[in-house]
Amino acid sequence: MEVLSVKEARSMTEGYNQAMRQSDAKYKVYLHQDVFIIYEQFLTELLSIFQDAEIGMIGIVGSLNIEQSAVMWYSDRVGMLHANSVYKADSYLFGEVCGTYQEVSAVDGLLMATQYDIPWRDDLFKNWDFYDLSQSMEFRKKGYKVVVPFTEKPWCIHDDGILNLGNYYKERNVYLKEYGDQ
Repeated sequence: MEVLSVKEARSMTEGYNQAMRQSDAKYKVYLHQDVFIIYEQFLTELLSIFQDAEIGMIGIVGSLNIEQSAVMWYSDRVGMLHANSVYKADSYLFGEVCGTYQEVSAVDGLLMATQYDIPWRDDLFKNWDFYDLSQSMEFRKKGYKVVVPFTEKPWCIHDDGILNLGNYYKERNVYLKEYGDQ
């Protein structure tokens, strides 16, 4: 097991591509600097789910369908996590996962685990938004499933502070142009 920390990347996609290329590990876990894994069996559970070779990516929270707006939180979501912000700290159950895992259209980028290396779209996404929806689409285009596992309790804490949507709608337009008809 190795831990890579990418600093001073110009975008999430650039940073994640850098990390992906630096490691020859089959399984990779990409997570924000403000996400903390608290579930002791996290890796064991991921490896168990990845026994299904059709599963390419696992997330902690995911959207069942991406609405035409491409705004993830407007869609029905599944998954569970602890979250802290400047306003409050709480546990969130977005929706129950049916079975061992549930296939989703996209996972939230707070934590994304992969068993295949598919380049992140740094040619399109130059900031810090929509890399997660884009990567979910890239995995699905390659024929892989994107899933959220069933959990009895949250597997991680997202200590996310204040939301910055400075480039969100610009990146949303890039996403819609590239993936809007899929």
